[in-house]
Amino acid sequence: MKNSAGHIMNKRCMAAIAYGIGGALFAAIAVLPAPARAVTQQQIDWCINKGSRFDLDLQINGCTASIQSGRWSGRALAWAYTDRCIAYKDEGEYDRAIVDCNQALDLDPRDAFAWNARGAAYHLEHDYDRAISEYSRAIQVDPKFAEAFHNRGMVYAAKGDLDTAIADYSHAIALDPDDAVAYNGRGNAYKDKKDYDRAIADYSNAIRSAPKNTYYFNRGITYRLQHQYDRAIADFNEAIRLDPKDASSYNSRGNVYRDEKDLDHALADYNAAIRLNPDSALYHNNRGYAYEDEKDYDTAVADFSEAVRLEPDNASYRNSRCWARAVSGRDLQEALADCTQSLKLRPDDANTFNSRGLVQLKLGAFAQAIADYGAALANNPQDADSLYGRGLAKLKTGDTAGGNADIAAAKAIRPDIAKTFADYGLGEPPG
Repeated sequence: MKNSAGHIMNKRCMAAIAYGIGGALFAAIAVLPAPARAVTQQQIDWCINKGSRFDLDLQINGCTASIQSGRWSGRALAWAYTDRCIAYKDEGEYDRAIVDCNQALDLDPRDAFAWNARGAAYHLEHDYDRAISEYSRAIQVDPKFAEAFHNRGMVYAAKGDLDTAIADYSHAIALDPDDAVAYNGRGNAYKDKKDYDRAIADYSNAIRSAPKNTYYFNRGITYRLQHQYDRAIADFNEAIRLDPKDASSYNSRGNVYRDEKDLDHALADYNAAIRLNPDSALYHNNRGYAYEDEKDYDTAVADFSEAVRLEPDNASYRNSRCWARAVSGRDLQEALADCTQSLKLRPDDANTFNSRGLVQLKLGAFAQAIADYGAALANNPQDADSLYGRGLAKLKTGDTAGGNADIAAAKAIRPDIAKTFADYGLGEPPG
């Protein structure tokens, strides 16, 4: 899921507004006579950075020149510290940003933009409680500060308090009906609550206000969750058109094509995602699934192995490799080691117990297979795959009644389960 929370604030959208704090200071900057110490209008413009026209280093240099010029003092100087705080925050130098915002607030405790910017720095450092406190102070100073509301909403969402996040996003939207960041954030919260219709409505409003790659991506993800695959593909197409180097959109479109069993297009998209980001374990894992669907298990295992190399402590990727080896019937001891390691990293995972059950079944370790399938069923009693596998293992141990009961229960859930196991190279014994 993408979230424009990565920006926290709309980059420099606040810059031109901030100067109202000092009593028409923005206008005064443009017309004051030459300063007592050398600061040029160009340096002032760099610091203001209206419309994000200048890079962050120029902005910082311009703010530093403005601060050192002696032209402003007291509350009238707070704007320059606030703008440099924002620039340091955008550059990822959060400690320096906090120091500058501290200075701005010492000069002017009613600088709502400084409270907001310091909140953003804490937010990006994942110090969520401090961030909420700072955003709340910004709102206390300026109750109509929509950006502070949507920023605070992002933090509540990050903490998992989705209802409070939605309330903050809604307040931001009431103050600014064109606040695309708030619509996107509220859409994410609704999506996390599985309220997909409301999520799509909010993403659509975000797109109406600002047709960005992120908003199309998020709506595409939600359409996929609703199995509206054509609409999902259309949104990912647009996300890619807006940002052709967005690997995540290629990967997500590949997932939709795989859902539709269009493996050629899925593999093409996973290949594109990997070309753009070869160090993504997720993309290699997803491509491995597509090769597995094609029954090209050797290539699938190669992709899963690359995912494990990139993220050796990821339990899911180890289970993926275990399963591919189990289904193919090759390297079963290595498969067993993968599943065992995966369960150490993620105990009690039903899917991994199911995978290891299949490995044990193919190794002829029937008691262990029964135990692993049983552990999977403890978490998911309706898992037809585990019921059928346990049934086969029970039959192999001479428990005819128990085996037949498990197999019958599996077929009641999935009538084609016997064919699935035949594809694994396993079938019910004759008679």
